[in-house]
Amino acid sequence: MSTTAPDPLAALGALPGVTDAVDSVRKAVDRVYSHRVMRRRSNEITAEAALRGARGSAALSGADWNLEEVRRRTDFSGDDESQVIGAALRLTAEAGQLLSIWRQSPLRVLARLHLVAAGGAAPDDAVGRPRLAGEPVDEPLIEAPLPDADEVTGRLEGLSSLILSGTAAPALVTAAVVHGELLALRPFGSYNGLVARTAERIVLIGSGLDPKAICPAEVGHAEQGRAAYVAAFEGYRSGTPDGMSAWIAHCGRAVELGVRESTAVCEALQRGAA
Repeated sequence: MSTTAPDPLAALGALPGVTDAVDSVRKAVDRVYSHRVMRRRSNEITAEAALRGARGSAALSGADWNLEEVRRRTDFSGDDESQVIGAALRLTAEAGQLLSIWRQSPLRVLARLHLVAAGGAAPDDAVGRPRLAGEPVDEPLIEAPLPDADEVTGRLEGLSSLILSGTAAPALVTAAVVHGELLALRPFGSYNGLVARTAERIVLIGSGLDPKAICPAEVGHAEQGRAAYVAAFEGYRSGTPDGMSAWIAHCGRAVELGVRESTAVCEALQRGAA
């Protein structure tokens, strides 16, 4: 008799609608990677995708700035919106540096992401660690009830174990679950949405689906709108097959919209207009 442990992430990949979402994402990613501009200017596409991804993630956290304003600005130490933009930019820059650590210690990476996001803006003893009982959480978009500190600790350890044990699930499924679980837990006192979306980015890059980081899902999440994002997340939080499938499909559509954004950048470069 087999003693192989069940793979819950792979089981999610078999939900109705998820297979179609996975296939659609893979085809979209393959198309942008085969664009002729990618052969000689992929670094430029990566840099532009990072900027646009950071802008999209910040928009979902309440700082919906014009792309050119994000590109132009150098000081993000002012008001709350400026700090959110700065945090998103720092996180996007940091994500690629943490791939190898993610495979060994996801919890270390999450702590590092919160530290990078906070950038000295929060009390030292509250940065880079899960919140303690009674500590407040500042998350402008997600208003779902907060799990208590003990539940946060247990579920973070469970998420880490899932990642470390490996899975046959498609990258999209794993990325969506990591993203959704971090939104549900909101383990830190601040910047949880930014951290969750950066963790999704890390999974998509590290899995090999998007190794050059040119398919910014954050762009797609923002383009679908805050209301759609919250509604899809409620599907994840429900834990039902239909809800989980809807959340994964929403994340898949976000990646496809990120692909469309980078394809447009490729086309502009090809025309010599960017």
